[in-house]
Amino acid sequence: MESWRTGDFDYALPEERIAQTPVEPRDASRLMVLHRDRPDGGLEHRTFRELIEYLRPGDLMVFNRSRVIPARLYGTESQSGARVEVLLVRRQEPGVWQALGRPGRRLRVGARVAVGGHDGTSSAQVEILEARENGLRMVRVSDETALDGLGELPLPPYIKQTPDDPDRYQTVYADAPGSVAAPTAGLHFTEPLLDQIRSKGVSTAWVTLHVGLDTFRPVHGEDISEHKIHTEWFELPEDTAAAINETRRRGDRIIAVGTTTVRTLEHVARDTHANGAREIPASAGDADLFILPGHRFRLVDAMVTNFHLPRSTLLMLVSAFADRERILAAYEEAIQREYRFYSFGDAMLLL
Repeated sequence: MESWRTGDFDYALPEERIAQTPVEPRDASRLMVLHRDRPDGGLEHRTFRELIEYLRPGDLMVFNRSRVIPARLYGTESQSGARVEVLLVRRQEPGVWQALGRPGRRLRVGARVAVGGHDGTSSAQVEILEARENGLRMVRVSDETALDGLGELPLPPYIKQTPDDPDRYQTVYADAPGSVAAPTAGLHFTEPLLDQIRSKGVSTAWVTLHVGLDTFRPVHGEDISEHKIHTEWFELPEDTAAAINETRRRGDRIIAVGTTTVRTLEHVARDTHANGAREIPASAGDADLFILPGHRFRLVDAMVTNFHLPRSTLLMLVSAFADRERILAAYEEAIQREYRFYSFGDAMLLL
């Protein structure tokens, strides 16, 4: 496999191209279509609701149903009285989470943080159990059932204003709480558009991958081989496995909505291939697949995705799917045509 440097996945983005608010309605966002089978990429510029024109009866679209949790907690450290922030990153077991916090000097092992709810009634205590590398901590939350009344949605740092409607940072089909960032490609779908897609003879199926912060972080250091991507919990249920296997038998396309769905499907496909099996099984566990150019895609035939941060693992993934030079050229054209980037931005369809 070719050796890649982090700088190979860099580009310059004017700050004004970073979307601060979502468009309304959801499917009014723009859609860039890139055809991988055309030498020049065959770029087209459409509206997201026109996605349906590129779908065929027999296609299977797979979505990530994970829901963003109110993982950002503000409270008071009991000994010093200092105001602190705790960001829950991943649930390890009932009541115990990986977390980040600031200021770090206030969150030593044994510290306790009293968190009062923004709803005026909820309260809980966060105890620091263990300090780990890269600023991670293991914490115990005294009452997880109170999180909805305690926490705030952890919007990415490049979004400077909180949307009036918190559900605008959730997909319309999100029903499996656990992510600390939205699977943003799905934010463009509306219920009427999903109904139209099904009416065309396109099937829909669901996986769950709880998105962690590492997915969206830029890769630091030039040697990509030294980057350790964090694992993320996923589930691919029986009915989705059956739909995938039937679609493959027919020779129809599997279209992944979002890089998190791609990662789930390709992780399961890699392990299935390694075990010598031909059909995809139902599966759950930790996805650890880091997709770089040179990856052999075993399941995904097309994908819907957003425009990603420079030097990020997500940009590396789409570059593996559609060729790095084509992706960077498409991004440059998107900048020139004033597309909106990142979580609340516009979308791409890679065919």
